[in-house]
Amino acid sequence: MATGFSPGFVDRRRQHTPSEKLPYERRQFGNSYGELSPEAKELALAIDSYKLMHHRRFVTYEELLQIIKSLGYRRVSQVESEEAASAPA
Repeated sequence: MATGFSPGFVDRRRQHTPSEKLPYERRQFGNSYGELSPEAKELALAIDSYKLMHHRRFVTYEELLQIIKSLGYRRVSQVESEEAASAPA
């Protein structure tokens, strides 16, 4: 069935036979944690968990701050950060 679209276009409305394979599986809520640092992955998982527990699709800035604090992050004052930078390793 010619659609007139570019070769990369997949017509999802067309019925596919079981022997036909689609080029990829499309998921609405797939995760892409593989390319994240360990800290970013931990945050992403915590956000996803929060959204599942609270039946939320999106989180507000206040909720995001709550999630970040629940992971143990806190604001460091300028004096503390300067002391840490000048401390011998």
